[in-house]
Amino acid sequence: MTFEEMRLTCSDFAEQAARRLKEKMPVALEKTKGLDFIPYTVKDNAWAPGPFDGICWWTNGFWPAEMWAMYRMTGEQAYRLEAERAENMLDAAFADFDHLHHDVGFMWLISSGVSFRMTGNSKSRKRTLLAANLLAGRFNPAGFIRAWNGDCVGWAIIDCMMNLNLLYWASDSTGDPRFRKIAMAHADTAAKYFIRENGSSNHIVVFDPETLAVKEIPAGQGYASGSSWSRGQAWALYGFTLSFLHTGKQEYLDTAQKTAAYFISQIQEDWIPKCDFCQPENDPLKDACAGAVAACGLLELAKLTESRTYFDAGVNILKALDAQCADWSREYPAVLTNCTGSYHGNDHNIAMTYADFFFMEAILKLRGDHFLFW
Repeated sequence: MTFEEMRLTCSDFAEQAARRLKEKMPVALEKTKGLDFIPYTVKDNAWAPGPFDGICWWTNGFWPAEMWAMYRMTGEQAYRLEAERAENMLDAAFADFDHLHHDVGFMWLISSGVSFRMTGNSKSRKRTLLAANLLAGRFNPAGFIRAWNGDCVGWAIIDCMMNLNLLYWASDSTGDPRFRKIAMAHADTAAKYFIRENGSSNHIVVFDPETLAVKEIPAGQGYASGSSWSRGQAWALYGFTLSFLHTGKQEYLDTAQKTAAYFISQIQEDWIPKCDFCQPENDPLKDACAGAVAACGLLELAKLTESRTYFDAGVNILKALDAQCADWSREYPAVLTNCTGSYHGNDHNIAMTYADFFFMEAILKLRGDHFLFW
């Protein structure tokens, strides 16, 4: 069965979810009026910003990405205008670049990068290229892109697999292979040092910045060192899938399938990922965001392989998110509510704009929209 044939088997669900988004998102948009920040989460039924870093908060590209997703879904200019307003706000982050780090792809590829690809805005292209140069500047020739700032000289993070797409885009846009070579060097390192034999993933690996020797593997946002933080798994699943799409390197597809098999094996009880797949069995903590990210990756894998296993898993996750984690009311501005930032943090069972974006992106895929935000 082709992906298109599989897609048509769940068209009713996709259209129902799209209708709900079309009814819901005008509320989300209305609640941004008068704000001097880009939405991240919800407090008291109102948008709230990220907890620190201000305009440099790493998720600030996901709100304009949501707006572009809704613009593609509806054609309504209000979404395009809000996407462009948020993109303009992000310019202030360039002036405060010492607070920027490995997540500039999350900030600009899906905001200004999408703006350029959809509208041809030359200023948006310049913004995206500047972000790509900032990310490339973090490359350690030992073979990895450095995470964070300060004392994190040898730190690398699985999340960066998604930011590599900014570098692939930059090489395609400029014809300069340096960006792609940096991205592939990091992906090769991640495949070797982050992905375990059973397909689970480390969140953070601390390298000797001179020799690439592994010094430490911290728990990061997961339960413990050696455990499997579910959103890290999702970043790996989708990230390696996208690296294959951009490069054609078979190892990346093999790695994506390996991580997908592990992810699927851990969620079949109710299709909503635990925050960490190794957390205590009696701990009910979930992360809807990990599910939304993984669903996007699984649908892309289904396109590449025509595998019903990947397709069904992606759709099952989306249906579970819709039934168990979505707030479709007209009062609450976000969609998904059962998101967790980190296992040991206090950001449990919250809304996060990037969870909503990946849910929207997956619904667009199910509706046959072939535009790739990444």
